[in-house]
Amino acid sequence: MSGVQLGVSLPTSGPQASPELMLRVAQDAERAGLGSVWTNERLLRPTRPIAMGGPGGPVMDPPEGFACVYDPLEVLSYAAARTDRVALGTSVLDGLFHAPVVLARRLATLDRLSGGRLLAGVGQGWMAEEFEAAGVPMSRRGAGFEEHLRAMRAVWGPDPVRFDGRFHHVPECEIGPKPVRPGGPTLLLGAGAPASLGRAARLGAGLTLVVFDWVSLTGMIETYRAAAREAGTDAGPVVVQVNGAVTAAPLDERTPLTGSAEQVAEDLPRLDALGVAHVFWAMPEEPTEAVAAVAPLLAR
Repeated sequence: MSGVQLGVSLPTSGPQASPELMLRVAQDAERAGLGSVWTNERLLRPTRPIAMGGPGGPVMDPPEGFACVYDPLEVLSYAAARTDRVALGTSVLDGLFHAPVVLARRLATLDRLSGGRLLAGVGQGWMAEEFEAAGVPMSRRGAGFEEHLRAMRAVWGPDPVRFDGRFHHVPECEIGPKPVRPGGPTLLLGAGAPASLGRAARLGAGLTLVVFDWVSLTGMIETYRAAAREAGTDAGPVVVQVNGAVTAAPLDERTPLTGSAEQVAEDLPRLDALGVAHVFWAMPEEPTEAVAAVAPLLAR
């Protein structure tokens, strides 16, 4: 059996999303013995083509599912109240769209309500229209994002809290609740570029990555761990997101961790070798089948 924890995305977007379906998938995942369930954040769907993934990405019509996406933290709070064990992850929250003191308190609250089950994946955001709607300049990415994360860490730390940065200031005060573990919940940064991998390493945060091919995945993890060694920090856990399905029939052409259960089982040792902590499948076309498709991998 593979050591990596297996999980699935909750069906939080698109016309099929409903509270009943999200709860069903979360509870099915826990009953099946999966390790985690995941949500993501999307504020809106532009009505014109956009550069997917940010500037320089392929220009295309945004997916229809962007038009209706349930808030990730409310969904996970709902799931937390009706489950007992399964970890609750975000991959990812767009941190810059929220004031750090507000987001830190919401995450700490969810962590408390779930008994410390939160895996807090946070990213910078990439869609210009979302930055405009949130009233945040895209120039805030990079150094501004790092400051945002440091401000959240300060809120999670011992009272009295105080933070003075370029963009954010928290006067000396008491802020609660605190997360279950000192220092905050498990923090994962959505990353890929060398600068963002280095940022995660400096902060002692883990990573949440989308897998496209084995070469790039291996390179990102190695770059991140080398940066952690250079910074003198402990590398955090690595989470891998698979934008594809575990299918009933084998696939002749497939990307990593997709295809039949037998094909995916052959891939899982590569994640163990890379020290990956969690892998989860985003299967928006088959939300009711995701748990049944992934669960057989627990025995392999």
